[in-house]
Amino acid sequence: MLVVNPRLRVPLREFRFTFARSSGAGGQNVNKVNTKAVLRWPVARSPSLTEGVRQRFLERFSRQITSSGELVISSQRFRDQGRNVADCLEKLRAMLAEVASPPRRRKPTRPTRASVEQRLRAKRKLALRKQLRGRPREPLE
Repeated sequence: MLVVNPRLRVPLREFRFTFARSSGAGGQNVNKVNTKAVLRWPVARSPSLTEGVRQRFLERFSRQITSSGELVISSQRFRDQGRNVADCLEKLRAMLAEVASPPRRRKPTRPTRASVEQRLRAKRKLALRKQLRGRPREPLE
C-alpha cells in the first residue's frame, strides 16, 4: 500500500512494474542484470483517487502520462532492482503529495498607501531623469 496521507492510499496491485537493463556505469553487472525499474499506473482509471485529485494530477503531470491515461515513471539510480522500485514509489508519493490538497484561493488585497506613494515618487524621479537627458534649450531673448 502506497500511503501519501491518511486519506490518500493506493494499493500496490494497481501498479505494474517492468524491468530493463540500466544504462551508464556498472561494469559487467550492467550488461547482464535488469535493474532499471519502470512503474506503470493507469491513473485515469484508478479507483483510489478522488475526482479532484485525479484532475489536478492529470493537469500537473500531463507530460508523463500516455495517451491511454497511464503514468510512466522509471528509476535507474541504484544498482539493484529493489531500491529502484522503492525509488519509483517514492517519486510517485511525492507527485501525489503535491496535488493531494486543492490550491489555496488567492485573497485579493489592495496596495498600502505608502507603497502607492513610493511608486509614484519613483515614477516622478525617473521621468525627471529622462527629461534632463534631452538637449539643452536655447535661452529666450
